[in-house]
Amino acid sequence: MSGKEISLVLGTAGHIDHGKTTLIKAITGVDCDCLVEEKKRGITIELGFAPLRLPSEKIVSVIDVPGHEKFIRQMVAGVSGIDAVLLVVAADEGVMPQTREHLDILELLGIHDGFVVLTKADLVDDEMIEMATEDVRELLQGSFLEGKKIIPVSSVTRKNLDTVVDEIERLVSSSHPRSRKGPFFMPIDRAFPVAGFGTVVTGTAYGGKIFPGREVSILPLEKDARIRSVQVHSSMVEEAWAGQRVAMSLTGVSVEDLHRGDVVCEKGLFKKTSCFDTYLKILPSSPEPLTHWQRIRLHLGTSDVLGRVSLLGEKEILPGQVGFAQIVTEEDVVASFSERFIIRFYSPLVTIGGGEVLFPYGRKPRGRSSRVEYLKMLADLKEASSNEDKLAAIIQSREMIPVSEASILIQESEQNLLSKLKKMEKKGDVLVTESSPRIIFSRGAIEKYTSEINTILSSFHQEQPYSPGLFPPKLAELLKWNYDIKALKTLLSYLSELSILSYGDGIVCQYGFTAKDDKFFEENSRKVLDLCLRKGFLFPTIEEISLELDMDNRQFSSFLENLRNMGEVVLLQGNFVLHKELQSRFVDVLKSIRQDITIGSVRDKTGSSRKFILPVLEYLDSRKITRRVGDKRILLLKDL
Repeated sequence: MSGKEISLVLGTAGHIDHGKTTLIKAITGVDCDCLVEEKKRGITIELGFAPLRLPSEKIVSVIDVPGHEKFIRQMVAGVSGIDAVLLVVAADEGVMPQTREHLDILELLGIHDGFVVLTKADLVDDEMIEMATEDVRELLQGSFLEGKKIIPVSSVTRKNLDTVVDEIERLVSSSHPRSRKGPFFMPIDRAFPVAGFGTVVTGTAYGGKIFPGREVSILPLEKDARIRSVQVHSSMVEEAWAGQRVAMSLTGVSVEDLHRGDVVCEKGLFKKTSCFDTYLKILPSSPEPLTHWQRIRLHLGTSDVLGRVSLLGEKEILPGQVGFAQIVTEEDVVASFSERFIIRFYSPLVTIGGGEVLFPYGRKPRGRSSRVEYLKMLADLKEASSNEDKLAAIIQSREMIPVSEASILIQESEQNLLSKLKKMEKKGDVLVTESSPRIIFSRGAIEKYTSEINTILSSFHQEQPYSPGLFPPKLAELLKWNYDIKALKTLLSYLSELSILSYGDGIVCQYGFTAKDDKFFEENSRKVLDLCLRKGFLFPTIEEISLELDMDNRQFSSFLENLRNMGEVVLLQGNFVLHKELQSRFVDVLKSIRQDITIGSVRDKTGSSRKFILPVLEYLDSRKITRRVGDKRILLLKDL
């Protein structure tokens, strides 16, 4: 089919037997009722699809949905991906129950454009048409279709069909195509085998673009597949994009593995979930309030699963009201940001309301303060006008997060994410480390750790006035740091640039701090060094050093801690004290031995004994200077 493909999907909606399928056949030439049972019963059971070629040569996709109340699942799966709707009402019956429910569903799904087609106009007189028109206008008051055209047509006599096509042309010319940027995301509505093509899936592309040869993920199945070929309206294409009806053949996955509700998406940017956060709206027509932990049926994308609603504010949401909530599903689903969904009562099957996905990967807040913080994140996400705003809200709630994890949480490639983070860094909202893995600090995390580090340094300087400061590993220990030490060093460098603290030569101290010039400390440090050098590789114990110095227990404890913090000495197993000068000499001995480093070979070289040598070797193992292999050691750092 030649013509210009447009990123616009139209859908029908309306009561059963109001002529939706007949209308689509009249304007497209395609009969969407393909099943034998549909022909036999004279009703639409499954979704139907047809291309519509307009006079302008533009081609749009049309989805025909069932009108029967028992097939709401199929109806929602079809209209979830549409951009505009043809609400169909039969002139001889007027507004019916499914007309109202379908309009409610369209509102909840955020559909914002369309018009009304008053079918079967050939069966009634002008007065009846006027009555039906007024009936429809009353229904549409306050809805997105209020004030839109209501066109009486006959699919039999073809009265006003040209007007319908002209109005669709107007919709197309005034519509804004979906963005092709971002990751590809397509809920599957059909999967079937085709000879020569293998497994074929179809759906409406919600976002991004796709082309043959691309590797994709199938979720929540958690299988990877490769795209062999792509079709749009039965024609092979080199690329398909958001807002199109797409068929693709896949390798690496069988038809038996796939189900309606699975999603074909960009690799590495989405993951399955059983809990997502939302802002729920309950229909004014709901027969009863929605209560906490109520069991519901969820229609998300093309999926239909059972779940429960966890309310995060009040214990119930009244008809016509809104509230923050989590949807907890009984089986895994795949959700994307801002994706709309419908919830219905578990029994009877009546539409309650719906909403949009604020955050696809919800987690239960525990405790009152945690709940308050969580609700703040959701409020920020709801008000977010850009992906940068969403990213800031998520990072702020997590405080610190690896870039790789943030990429999945925000559903964007790391390259795009880092571009956004650079802008946020300039504003002072985040700090991103260069170390691997790269870590994002939120503004809150920076403020929190700045306060904690200053408290630690203040206490340390009071207790150890003649020590120049702390080494980062010791600071990390006091902070209870759970991340890579390189991330802490990045934070320290950042705070040092802002003159909040001083960090240089591997030492951290408060800004402006100068170690006390204490001759007492210097003299006793020299005594310790002299003792250690005299003892050589027969290392002194803490008790021996204490006897050498004229101090009380409190003074000595503080003095020894200072030496440790300054990196002058290390305490070994057995209470032995290893001076940095002796450590350097010991490593030189290991270098001279080279290949055959054992306790025996070190003993022969040093004249020491096992009780002194073993604690040093174990310490060097812990520092990754050596590694034990059987009874031998390998020297890892040769340039110490």
